[in-house]
Amino acid sequence: MNVPKKVRLVEVGPRDGLQNEKQPISVADKVRLVDDLTAAGLGYVEVGSFVSPKWVPQMAGSAEVFAQIQRKAGVTYAALAPNLKGFEAAVESGVKEVAVFAAASESFSQKNINCSIAESLERFVPVMEAAKAHGISVRGYVSCVLGCPYDGDVPAEQVAAVAAELYAMGCYEVSLGDTIGTGTAGATRHLINVVGTRVPRDKLAGHFHDTFGQAVANIHASLLEGIAVFDSSVAGLGGCPYAKGATGNVATEDVLYLLNGMGIETGIDMGKLVDAGQRICAVLGKENGSRVARAILAKRG
Repeated sequence: MNVPKKVRLVEVGPRDGLQNEKQPISVADKVRLVDDLTAAGLGYVEVGSFVSPKWVPQMAGSAEVFAQIQRKAGVTYAALAPNLKGFEAAVESGVKEVAVFAAASESFSQKNINCSIAESLERFVPVMEAAKAHGISVRGYVSCVLGCPYDGDVPAEQVAAVAAELYAMGCYEVSLGDTIGTGTAGATRHLINVVGTRVPRDKLAGHFHDTFGQAVANIHASLLEGIAVFDSSVAGLGGCPYAKGATGNVATEDVLYLLNGMGIETGIDMGKLVDAGQRICAVLGKENGSRVARAILAKRG
C-alpha cells in the first residue's frame, strides 16, 4: 500500500496531555498552549473535556478555555463529551466537534467507567442523536487496542467489533488507542488489517503511547498500512497511570520529525511547535518529553 502523501495530526496535549497533571494549571496557560499550537500550524486541537470535575479536576475550566482561545479559520477545536450532559455543555461553549470513547477490553471498561463495553456504547446513542440534530461531528476513541493492564492481550477481532459499532453509530473517524503503549509494529499492522475489514482505513486513526518506546515505530507501521491520521501530544505531555514513571502520549515533535523525513506534508512549523512545548513545560516545571525537541533545543544552545 502507498504511504499517504499528507497526514493530519490531532493534537491532544491540552486535553489528554494535561488531564493527569496534579498541579493546578491556569486557564490563561491552557489558552496560551492552544493558541501556540494553532500558530505552529496544527489544524486540529483537542482543547478540553466536558466531564465531571469530580473525576477529572484538571478539565474543570474547559468552558473558559473555549471562551478565550483565538479561534482560527480552518482549525477544528474539539472536546471530549462522553455523555449528554457533557455534550450540552460543549455546545454551549461553541464546540463544533466532540469525541466519545469506548474500550476494547471488558475489564478496562468496568474499572475505568464502571460499565460493560455494550453499556458504554448504549450511553453514546443520545449523544450521537443530539450531535446529528446540532450538525456536530463526532470522533470515536477505542482504548486498549494492543493490550490491557488487566486482561493482557486484546484480540484484534474484539477491537474491530467495537470500532465497527462506533462507526455504525455515526462516528466519522475512529481512533485506535494503544493506551498502555505495549504495541509493536507487527501487532499494529495486524490490528489495522483486521479492523480494516470492518471500518474503512480512511476512517481510522492511530493513538500510540510511548511507554515502551515503540510509538514512532507503530506510527511508521500504520503509515505503511495507509493510515493518514495520528493523535499526538506536544512535548509528550501525558503520563501513563499504569506504568509509573513511563511516558504517555507520543510527542508531536517526534511524529513530525518522522513525517518530515518521509516527505509527508503536515503544514506544521517545527520551530514554533518546539517553542509551544517548551513554554508549557516551563509552566509545569518538567523536562520536555520529546527527544526531537530536546535535540533541537540542544542545537540552539
